[in-house]
Amino acid sequence: MRVLVVGANGLVGSRLVPALVASGHDVTAVARGEARQSWNGVPFASAELGDAEALARAVTRASADVIVNAAAMTDVDGCERAPLKAFEANVQGVGTLARLARERGAHLVHVSTDYVFDGDAGPYAPEAVPNPRGVYALTKHMGEQAVRSLCEPGRWTIARTAVVYGWPAAGQKNFGSWLLDTLSKGQPVKLFADQWVSPSMALNVAEMLAELVTRRFDGIWHTCGAEVVDRVTFGHRLCEVFGFDPALISPSKMSDVKLLSPRPARSGLNVEKTRSELANAPWSLDASLERFLAEYRGQDGGNT
Repeated sequence: MRVLVVGANGLVGSRLVPALVASGHDVTAVARGEARQSWNGVPFASAELGDAEALARAVTRASADVIVNAAAMTDVDGCERAPLKAFEANVQGVGTLARLARERGAHLVHVSTDYVFDGDAGPYAPEAVPNPRGVYALTKHMGEQAVRSLCEPGRWTIARTAVVYGWPAAGQKNFGSWLLDTLSKGQPVKLFADQWVSPSMALNVAEMLAELVTRRFDGIWHTCGAEVVDRVTFGHRLCEVFGFDPALISPSKMSDVKLLSPRPARSGLNVEKTRSELANAPWSLDASLERFLAEYRGQDGGNT
């Protein structure tokens, strides 16, 4: 199939492109600015999510059968400070891709987030009713609604993920790369003990997305890590795998920090559907961290 990947420079997108190529697809990469990788000759087009004309040109040139949107404005507090910019990227840009998919009869796979839920009663199943809080969460939920409203029935997929990490960071640091960098320097860190999440290895997310593309499964899927843990537990498990001193980690509460935007406390995503239906199942936290270590050491077979 001909697949267009929007957000190819990002943490997930940069891993999704080679995963799709390995699956035999004809891939075109799209991202803001210049390409950060060559991907062995994969065609590249520069486009902003808010540039409808540039996106239309990219979709037309690729003659895409499937469009994957792995791009978004993900800076949670940044979205709170610049709501119009967040709306342009996370709602209007997604709406443009949904419209383009419908016009050419393509399937749209859209990457979303656990933040569409309020975090009062997680982990959440795919069919749970969202209740977003904050600009980032609200615009991501609106993006989901744009996909469901504008795409043809049966030709859309929403793939929610959470706390995606990997090495290298692919631009801005992610939670995992920041924590690894800090601990490797022997510096202490404070982590939230009262926020439960589904840490997700970027390569694992990319492999699940690649399978959703190949099989064109529709509907809502949770493509994230298999375990729901608080951030302190994640830090301690990382220390075990990497050999860092767990005493460097001290627990804190979200209320201890002046966060501009609200964060879901008991979030996490239920992955039973994904585990039962996909061959590329969500990885356990230990398996993910072992792969993270391999990436860090440069032993991951060129996937990073």
